[in-house]
Amino acid sequence: MVQIQSGTSGDRVLVTGATGLLGSHLAERLTARRHRVRALVRPRSRTEFLESLGAEIVRGDLTDPASCAAALEDVAQVYHCAAKVGDWGAWREFQVGCLDATRTLAEAAVAAGVGRFLHISSTSAYGHPHDRATPVDETEPLGQNVWFLDHYTRSKVECERLLWTMADEGGLPLTVIRPSWLFGERDRTTVPRFLREFGRGRMLVVGRGENPLSAVYAGVVADAAILAANDPDSRGEAYNITNQGRITQQEFLDLFADALGLPRVRRHVPYRLAYAGGFLLEMQDRLLRRVRPPRVTRYGAWLLGRSLEYSTEKARTRLGWQPALGYRESIERTIGWFRAQDPELIARARRAG
Repeated sequence: MVQIQSGTSGDRVLVTGATGLLGSHLAERLTARRHRVRALVRPRSRTEFLESLGAEIVRGDLTDPASCAAALEDVAQVYHCAAKVGDWGAWREFQVGCLDATRTLAEAAVAAGVGRFLHISSTSAYGHPHDRATPVDETEPLGQNVWFLDHYTRSKVECERLLWTMADEGGLPLTVIRPSWLFGERDRTTVPRFLREFGRGRMLVVGRGENPLSAVYAGVVADAAILAANDPDSRGEAYNITNQGRITQQEFLDLFADALGLPRVRRHVPYRLAYAGGFLLEMQDRLLRRVRPPRVTRYGAWLLGRSLEYSTEKARTRLGWQPALGYRESIERTIGWFRAQDPELIARARRAG
């Protein structure tokens, strides 16, 4: 059943996943630019932040054609951020939360005649390219070296392939943004996990720490998405949005420690050991059918320890995108938000440090 609150007439933009990390930053920036923002959210989602922005709230289900059709009425652009989050869960969860939801929404968008369908994908759509010195750019094939039982990566690959087929054969006005590892205010995955690890005194550098880290603040990804959605020449294009300038793993962790007022992380674990440990823990926890992910996963070890970069040159040259914030300021903003919203989590991290 679809429930709509506080509607207005005229052209609107629809944001899915607007209660999540990137979706909330997109809604915030779009409303600041005087766009009329409509958010399609689950029936029981908390929407206080979106309501404070003046967003129109549509309660429904992305896998329900009627919900999607209602949410798309009078919509000019779609920013599709909703997806199954994290690298843990059964394939069925990713099938429904990513592929089924995206197909249903995209089909409804074509039927509604929206002007642009901006899909938030991930650099994981490339799969797991091997370490190399040359940055991965948008000409690389999707789905390289997908690991056994890596449902998250597989879902990103298949979701993009589905949408590109719909763009080629069904007229979907598609643009794709491929961010890397996201952090920022309202993060429910990366930053809380970091804070727990700091709080338990278990934060480690994977490998030597000199490798480039592909991590990016959600706000600067939102800026790039808005530029791409409003660029007529970006229909049929994909853009990597993966960093705010080059930073190493050690430098990134140092900035987090500094923002928390804690000693910098100096303990290291070899990359191969972290990856192997993640694999063993994953297999054990899958056999035990555990709902929560293990402390270490292959994907987490790879995100921290890989020696691989993704080029953002296309977005810089074609869209004129430049990150509005550097790493220090964006990390300080993030920790400041958590300090205000969850002071006990910050306090536990500081006590352990």
